[in-house]
Amino acid sequence: MNASTDLDTLADFFDRYGVALTSGDLPAIAGCYALPGLVVADTYSFSFTTPAAVALSFVGAAPDYQSRELVAAHARIEDVQQVSALLAMVAVEWEFLDSRGQAVPGERYRYLLRISDDGPRICTVVRTG
Repeated sequence: MNASTDLDTLADFFDRYGVALTSGDLPAIAGCYALPGLVVADTYSFSFTTPAAVALSFVGAAPDYQSRELVAAHARIEDVQQVSALLAMVAVEWEFLDSRGQAVPGERYRYLLRISDDGPRICTVVRTG
C-alpha cells in the first residue's frame, strides 16, 4: 500500500470504529480488534482474548456517550509510524459532536494496529490524554 492509501484505509477504519462506539454496536466494536488485545491506561490495564470479552469491556461506553448526548465521533489522525511491514502505531485525537451540533473536546489515544488483507485491527490501545 502507498502512503495515501494507508491514510485513507486508516481514516475509513476509524470512521467505522467511531460509528460503532457512539451507536453502541458491540459486535462492530469487537470486530475492530485483533485478539488477544490490550488496553493500557495510567492506572489500569486489561486484556481480552475473545470478541465477547471485547464487547463486555465496552458495555458502559454507549450509555456514557448517550448521557453526554454525543452522536458522532471523528478520529483526527495526528501521526502514523510504521513499526513493521504489518504493524502501525497511530496517534488519534477523537473529536465528538453532540446532539445540538456542538463540538465536544475529545481524548487522545495511540493505537497499535495490525494491517491484514481484512484491513486494520487494534492490537493495543493506550490513552495518552
